[in-house]
Amino acid sequence: MAFVHRSVLLNECIEALHIRPEGVYLDGTLGGAGHSLQIASRLTTGRLIGIDRDEEALCAARQRLAAYADRVTLVHGNFRELGGILDNLGLSGVDGMLFDLGVSSPQLDEAERGFSYMTDAPLDMRMDRSQSLSAYDVVNGWSREELRHILFAYGEERYAPLIAAAIERRRQIAPIKTTLELAEVIRSAMPAQALREKQHPAKRSFQAIRIAVNDELGAVEQMLRQAMDRLNKGGRLAVITFHSLEDRAVKSAMQAAARGCTCPPEFPVCVCGKKPQVRILTRKPIVSGEEELEENPRARSAKLRVAEKL
Repeated sequence: MAFVHRSVLLNECIEALHIRPEGVYLDGTLGGAGHSLQIASRLTTGRLIGIDRDEEALCAARQRLAAYADRVTLVHGNFRELGGILDNLGLSGVDGMLFDLGVSSPQLDEAERGFSYMTDAPLDMRMDRSQSLSAYDVVNGWSREELRHILFAYGEERYAPLIAAAIERRRQIAPIKTTLELAEVIRSAMPAQALREKQHPAKRSFQAIRIAVNDELGAVEQMLRQAMDRLNKGGRLAVITFHSLEDRAVKSAMQAAARGCTCPPEFPVCVCGKKPQVRILTRKPIVSGEEELEENPRARSAKLRVAEKL
Protein backbone atom coordinates (compact mmCIF):
# COMPACT_ATOMS: atom_id res chain seq x y z
CA MET A 1 0.00 0.00 0.00
CA ALA A 2 1.29 3.48 -0.87
CA PHE A 3 2.05 5.55 2.23
CA VAL A 4 -0.46 8.35 1.69
CA HIS A 5 -1.51 10.38 4.71
CA ARG A 6 -3.63 13.52 5.00
CA SER A 7 -1.86 16.06 7.15
CA VAL A 8 -4.10 17.45 9.87
CA LEU A 9 -4.28 21.21 10.56
CA LEU A 10 -1.68 21.75 7.84
CA ASN A 11 -2.14 25.49 7.27
CA GLU A 12 -2.49 26.15 10.99
CA CYS A 13 0.79 24.33 11.73
CA ILE A 14 2.73 26.16 9.06
CA GLU A 15 1.44 29.50 10.30
CA ALA A 16 2.22 28.55 13.90
CA LEU A 17 5.84 27.63 13.12
CA HIS A 18 6.48 31.10 11.63
CA ILE A 19 9.06 29.63 9.24
CA ARG A 20 12.16 31.62 8.30
CA PRO A 21 13.87 30.61 5.03
CA GLU A 22 17.25 30.30 6.76
CA GLY A 23 15.94 28.54 9.87
CA VAL A 24 16.39 24.99 11.13
CA TYR A 25 13.19 23.03 11.74
CA LEU A 26 12.32 19.58 13.01
CA ASP A 27 9.34 17.40 12.16
CA GLY A 28 9.41 14.75 14.86
CA THR A 29 6.57 12.70 13.39
CA LEU A 30 7.37 12.68 9.70
CA GLY A 31 4.58 10.31 8.59
CA GLY A 32 3.53 11.01 5.02
CA ALA A 33 5.67 14.18 4.98
CA GLY A 34 2.72 16.49 4.30
CA HIS A 35 3.79 18.98 6.95
CA SER A 36 7.46 18.50 6.06
CA LEU A 37 6.84 19.21 2.39
CA GLN A 38 5.36 22.58 3.24
CA ILE A 39 8.19 23.40 5.64
CA ALA A 40 10.93 22.37 3.18
CA SER A 41 9.37 24.35 0.35
CA ARG A 42 9.69 27.53 2.43
CA LEU A 43 13.40 27.06 3.18
CA THR A 44 16.32 28.44 1.18
CA THR A 45 19.52 28.08 3.17
CA GLY A 46 17.64 26.47 6.06
CA ARG A 47 17.39 22.83 7.06
CA LEU A 48 14.65 20.38 7.93
CA ILE A 49 15.16 17.36 10.18
CA GLY A 50 12.51 14.64 9.75
CA ILE A 51 12.19 11.84 12.32
CA ASP A 52 9.98 8.75 12.23
CA ARG A 53 9.88 5.33 13.89
CA ASP A 54 8.34 3.74 10.81
CA GLU A 55 10.73 2.70 8.02
CA GLU A 56 7.86 2.68 5.51
CA ALA A 57 7.07 6.30 6.34
CA LEU A 58 10.71 7.27 5.88
CA CYS A 59 10.89 5.59 2.46
CA ALA A 60 7.73 7.37 1.31
CA ALA A 61 8.94 10.69 2.70
CA ARG A 62 12.28 10.36 0.94
CA GLN A 63 10.46 10.17 -2.38
CA ARG A 64 8.02 12.93 -1.59
CA LEU A 65 10.76 15.30 -0.43
CA ALA A 66 13.19 14.44 -3.25
CA ALA A 67 12.98 17.92 -4.77
CA TYR A 68 14.27 19.38 -1.50
CA ALA A 69 16.85 16.71 -0.68
CA ASP A 70 19.60 19.33 -0.35
CA ARG A 71 17.89 20.83 2.69
CA VAL A 72 16.34 17.74 4.32
CA THR A 73 17.86 15.19 6.71
CA LEU A 74 15.78 12.09 7.52
CA VAL A 75 16.35 10.04 10.68
CA HIS A 76 14.97 6.65 11.67
CA GLY A 77 14.34 7.10 15.36
CA ASN A 78 11.95 7.90 18.18
CA PHE A 79 11.27 11.52 19.06
CA ARG A 80 11.86 10.59 22.70
CA GLU A 81 15.57 10.54 21.66
CA LEU A 82 15.30 14.14 20.41
CA GLY A 83 18.33 15.45 22.28
CA GLY A 84 20.60 12.64 21.14
CA ILE A 85 19.44 12.97 17.53
CA LEU A 86 20.22 16.68 17.49
CA ASP A 87 23.59 16.05 19.14
CA ASN A 88 24.47 13.49 16.48
CA LEU A 89 23.63 16.05 13.81
CA GLY A 90 25.77 18.70 15.50
CA LEU A 91 22.79 20.91 16.33
CA SER A 92 22.53 22.65 19.69
CA GLY A 93 19.03 23.93 18.93
CA VAL A 94 16.40 24.47 16.24
CA ASP A 95 14.02 27.29 15.27
CA GLY A 96 10.84 25.25 15.29
CA MET A 97 9.52 21.79 16.10
CA LEU A 98 6.35 20.03 15.03
CA PHE A 99 4.93 16.83 16.50
CA ASP A 100 1.77 15.24 15.10
CA LEU A 101 1.00 12.56 17.69
CA GLY A 102 -1.72 10.76 15.73
CA VAL A 103 -1.41 7.32 14.17
CA SER A 104 -0.90 7.81 10.44
CA SER A 105 -3.63 6.78 8.00
CA PRO A 106 -1.50 4.08 6.31
CA GLN A 107 -0.84 2.43 9.66
CA LEU A 108 -4.57 2.34 10.34
CA ASP A 109 -5.61 1.35 6.83
CA GLU A 110 -2.98 -1.30 6.10
CA ALA A 111 -4.57 -4.37 7.67
CA GLU A 112 -1.35 -6.26 8.27
CA ARG A 113 -0.12 -3.59 10.70
CA GLY A 114 -2.74 -4.79 13.18
CA PHE A 115 -3.90 -1.37 14.39
CA SER A 116 -7.53 -1.68 13.28
CA TYR A 117 -10.45 -3.48 14.90
CA MET A 118 -12.32 -3.35 11.57
CA THR A 119 -10.16 -5.76 9.53
CA ASP A 120 -8.58 -9.07 10.49
CA ALA A 121 -4.81 -9.18 10.91
CA PRO A 122 -2.16 -10.53 13.27
CA LEU A 123 -2.02 -8.58 16.53
CA ASP A 124 0.90 -6.21 16.00
CA MET A 125 0.39 -2.42 16.46
CA ARG A 126 4.13 -1.66 16.40
CA MET A 127 4.92 1.74 14.91
CA ASP A 128 8.54 0.63 14.68
CA ARG A 129 8.61 -2.91 13.36
CA SER A 130 12.16 -3.40 14.60
CA GLN A 131 11.02 -3.35 18.23
CA SER A 132 10.23 -6.69 19.87
CA LEU A 133 7.10 -5.93 21.92
CA SER A 134 3.85 -6.30 19.95
CA ALA A 135 0.15 -6.27 20.76
CA TYR A 136 0.23 -10.09 20.75
CA ASP A 137 2.73 -10.00 23.62
CA VAL A 138 0.66 -7.51 25.61
CA VAL A 139 -2.66 -9.31 25.12
CA ASN A 140 -1.32 -12.80 25.75
CA GLY A 141 1.55 -12.16 28.14
CA TRP A 142 0.64 -9.31 30.47
CA SER A 143 -1.20 -10.09 33.68
CA ARG A 144 -4.90 -9.47 34.13
CA GLU A 145 -4.13 -6.57 36.48
CA GLU A 146 -1.69 -5.01 34.00
CA LEU A 147 -4.31 -5.26 31.25
CA ARG A 148 -6.98 -3.73 33.50
CA HIS A 149 -4.62 -0.86 34.30
CA ILE A 150 -3.72 0.05 30.72
CA LEU A 151 -7.32 -0.30 29.49
CA PHE A 152 -8.48 2.10 32.18
CA ALA A 153 -5.49 4.49 32.18
CA TYR A 154 -4.78 4.66 28.44
CA GLY A 155 -8.20 3.91 26.97
CA GLU A 156 -10.36 5.43 29.72
CA GLU A 157 -12.39 2.25 29.36
CA ARG A 158 -14.89 1.99 32.22
CA TYR A 159 -15.39 -1.73 31.57
CA ALA A 160 -11.67 -2.45 31.89
CA PRO A 161 -12.05 -5.07 34.67
CA LEU A 162 -14.62 -7.05 32.63
CA ILE A 163 -12.53 -6.89 29.46
CA ALA A 164 -9.29 -7.86 31.20
CA ALA A 165 -11.03 -10.83 32.79
CA ALA A 166 -12.48 -11.92 29.44
CA ILE A 167 -9.06 -11.72 27.78
CA GLU A 168 -7.56 -13.84 30.56
CA ARG A 169 -10.28 -16.50 30.22
CA ARG A 170 -9.96 -16.66 26.46
CA ARG A 171 -6.17 -16.93 26.32
CA GLN A 172 -6.24 -19.80 28.82
CA ILE A 173 -7.99 -21.79 26.09
CA ALA A 174 -5.78 -20.58 23.23
CA PRO A 175 -3.70 -17.47 22.45
CA ILE A 176 -5.57 -14.50 20.96
CA LYS A 177 -3.79 -14.08 17.63
CA THR A 178 -5.74 -11.61 15.49
CA THR A 179 -7.41 -8.22 15.69
CA LEU A 180 -10.92 -9.52 15.06
CA GLU A 181 -10.48 -12.26 17.67
CA LEU A 182 -9.54 -9.60 20.21
CA ALA A 183 -12.38 -7.31 19.13
CA GLU A 184 -14.86 -10.13 19.63
CA VAL A 185 -13.50 -10.94 23.10
CA ILE A 186 -13.88 -7.28 24.04
CA ARG A 187 -17.41 -7.13 22.63
CA SER A 188 -18.43 -10.28 24.52
CA ALA A 189 -17.28 -8.79 27.82
CA MET A 190 -19.29 -5.59 27.60
CA PRO A 191 -22.85 -5.10 28.89
CA ALA A 192 -25.71 -4.57 26.48
CA GLN A 193 -25.98 -0.82 27.09
CA ALA A 194 -22.33 -0.34 26.12
CA LEU A 195 -22.91 -2.10 22.81
CA ARG A 196 -25.58 0.45 21.93
CA GLU A 197 -23.05 3.30 21.93
CA LYS A 198 -22.20 4.88 18.58
CA GLN A 199 -18.50 4.06 18.67
CA HIS A 200 -17.13 0.56 18.15
CA PRO A 201 -16.93 -1.34 21.48
CA ALA A 202 -13.24 -2.15 20.89
CA LYS A 203 -12.13 1.41 20.08
CA ARG A 204 -10.95 2.43 23.55
CA SER A 205 -9.27 -0.90 24.26
CA PHE A 206 -7.38 -0.91 20.97
CA GLN A 207 -6.20 2.63 21.67
CA ALA A 208 -4.98 1.57 25.11
CA ILE A 209 -3.09 -1.47 23.82
CA ARG A 210 -1.51 0.57 21.01
CA ILE A 211 -0.33 3.21 23.50
CA ALA A 212 1.16 0.49 25.72
CA VAL A 213 2.89 -1.31 22.85
CA ASN A 214 4.58 1.88 21.65
CA ASP A 215 4.96 3.54 25.07
CA GLU A 216 3.42 6.61 23.49
CA LEU A 217 2.78 8.65 26.63
CA GLY A 218 6.26 7.99 27.99
CA ALA A 219 7.74 9.08 24.67
CA VAL A 220 5.65 12.28 24.64
CA GLU A 221 6.69 13.23 28.17
CA GLN A 222 10.39 12.69 27.36
CA MET A 223 10.08 14.61 24.11
CA LEU A 224 8.42 17.60 25.77
CA ARG A 225 11.16 17.93 28.39
CA GLN A 226 13.86 17.96 25.72
CA ALA A 227 11.97 20.11 23.21
CA MET A 228 11.72 23.10 25.55
CA ASP A 229 15.49 23.05 26.10
CA ARG A 230 16.46 22.59 22.45
CA LEU A 231 14.43 25.43 20.96
CA ASN A 232 16.36 28.54 19.96
CA LYS A 233 15.13 31.89 21.26
CA GLY A 234 11.94 32.78 19.41
CA GLY A 235 11.55 29.21 18.19
CA ARG A 236 8.10 27.66 18.12
CA LEU A 237 6.91 24.28 19.44
CA ALA A 238 3.71 23.01 17.78
CA VAL A 239 2.09 19.77 18.97
CA ILE A 240 -1.03 18.07 17.59
CA THR A 241 -2.79 15.62 19.90
CA PHE A 242 -5.68 13.25 19.25
CA HIS A 243 -6.86 12.11 22.67
CA SER A 244 -7.24 13.65 26.11
CA LEU A 245 -4.25 11.90 27.70
CA GLU A 246 -1.81 13.36 25.17
CA ASP A 247 -3.45 16.77 25.24
CA ARG A 248 -3.30 16.86 29.03
CA ALA A 249 0.42 16.04 28.96
CA VAL A 250 1.17 18.73 26.36
CA LYS A 251 -0.94 21.38 28.08
CA SER A 252 0.66 20.62 31.46
CA ALA A 253 4.22 20.70 30.09
CA MET A 254 3.68 23.99 28.28
CA GLN A 255 2.06 25.57 31.34
CA ALA A 256 4.93 24.44 33.57
CA ALA A 257 7.52 25.81 31.13
CA ALA A 258 5.61 29.11 30.89
CA ARG A 259 5.33 29.40 34.67
CA GLY A 260 8.97 28.83 35.47
CA CYS A 261 8.90 28.96 39.27
CA THR A 262 8.31 25.61 40.98
CA CYS A 263 8.15 26.90 44.55
CA PRO A 264 5.12 25.88 46.66
CA PRO A 265 2.28 28.44 46.46
CA GLU A 266 2.62 29.29 50.16
CA PHE A 267 6.20 30.58 49.71
CA PRO A 268 6.16 34.40 49.96
CA VAL A 269 9.01 34.76 47.44
CA CYS A 270 10.59 32.54 44.80
CA VAL A 271 13.66 30.64 45.99
CA CYS A 272 14.02 28.15 43.13
CA GLY A 273 15.20 30.81 40.67
CA LYS A 274 13.58 29.11 37.68
CA LYS A 275 12.45 31.49 34.96
CA PRO A 276 9.74 30.96 32.34
CA GLN A 277 11.11 29.18 29.25
CA VAL A 278 8.23 29.80 26.87
CA ARG A 279 5.10 31.82 26.32
CA ILE A 280 1.97 29.97 25.27
CA LEU A 281 0.48 31.23 21.99
CA THR A 282 -2.73 29.18 22.14
CA ARG A 283 -4.91 29.95 25.16
CA LYS A 284 -7.26 27.35 23.76
CA PRO A 285 -6.15 24.61 21.37
CA ILE A 286 -6.64 25.17 17.65
CA VAL A 287 -9.08 22.67 16.09
CA SER A 288 -10.07 21.78 12.54
CA GLY A 289 -12.66 23.80 10.66
CA GLU A 290 -15.75 22.38 9.00
CA GLU A 291 -14.13 22.24 5.57
CA GLU A 292 -11.25 20.07 6.83
CA LEU A 293 -13.61 17.85 8.79
CA GLU A 294 -15.68 17.18 5.67
CA GLU A 295 -12.55 16.12 3.79
CA ASN A 296 -10.92 14.24 6.68
CA PRO A 297 -13.20 13.04 9.51
CA ARG A 298 -10.14 11.71 11.38
CA ALA A 299 -9.23 15.32 12.13
CA ARG A 300 -12.24 15.71 14.42
CA SER A 301 -10.33 15.01 17.62
CA ALA A 302 -7.15 16.90 16.65
CA LYS A 303 -5.95 19.74 18.89
CA LEU A 304 -2.97 21.99 18.18
CA ARG A 305 -1.09 23.76 20.97
CA VAL A 306 1.78 26.18 20.32
CA ALA A 307 4.45 27.75 22.52
CA GLU A 308 7.34 30.14 21.76
CA LYS A 309 10.77 30.05 23.42
CA LEU A 310 11.63 33.17 25.41
